Amino acid sequence: MGNIKKNIIDKLKGCCRFPNFQNYFREIQEIGLKLREREEYINLANFGLAISSIERITILKMLNERDMCVCELEVLLEKSQSTISHHLRKLERANLVKSWKQGPYTYYGLKLEILKEYINILVQEFNISL
Repeated sequence: MGNIKKNIIDKLKGCCRFPNFQNYFREIQEIGLKLREREEYINLANFGLAISSIERITILKMLNERDMCVCELEVLLEKSQSTISHHLRKLERANLVKSWKQGPYTYYGLKLEILKEYINILVQEFNISL
């Protein structure tokens, strides 16, 4: 057993209220593993990363108003095309935006249904009443 695992076990023993500590320890490990492997949680983590910058939140807000091309987003954020592309890749990874070519330009739009889906997962998983 590694030092880290031993330290965790020792800490848990100190706060553990259960007489059958080993079973409780294994139960917590299994719950953690199952939760971390849930597709909804993985998607929520990507969602969290996608909205973790003011620039990406601004992009999402504007795309909620209307579809925009990259050059419009450059003006909006006063950032370079490469910076905008970086932000758009993170939003695409979370499946929050769609893109299409129109002539020489690439346009982006918000996938509002996906944004709502993430919000609904948060509401359900954390029993939030709106």
